[in-house]
Amino acid sequence: MSGDEQPGLNEIEQCFVAVLDGRMSRDKADRWACRWVVDDYLVWDDLEWWALRLLHGIDLAHGPDGDFLHGDEQVREWLEELRRRRAL
Repeated sequence: MSGDEQPGLNEIEQCFVAVLDGRMSRDKADRWACRWVVDDYLVWDDLEWWALRLLHGIDLAHGPDGDFLHGDEQVREWLEELRRRRAL
């Protein structure tokens, strides 16, 4: 997930898994996704774009000392939805 090439769905999915497994912080996942979301020259399919936009913001909190806006359960649901949509 550190290369310079535009990531595909496998790499995007791996980012969700890494967050849930604790191998990647939410802040790092957000920064990784942000790098791709803000690049106006890249073309994404609908599923890639949907998933990247979820990752970009995965570190949002309710407030300075609050819990994450999107808890682990919701992130798991996003990952499951990504996997379901990929299987179609």
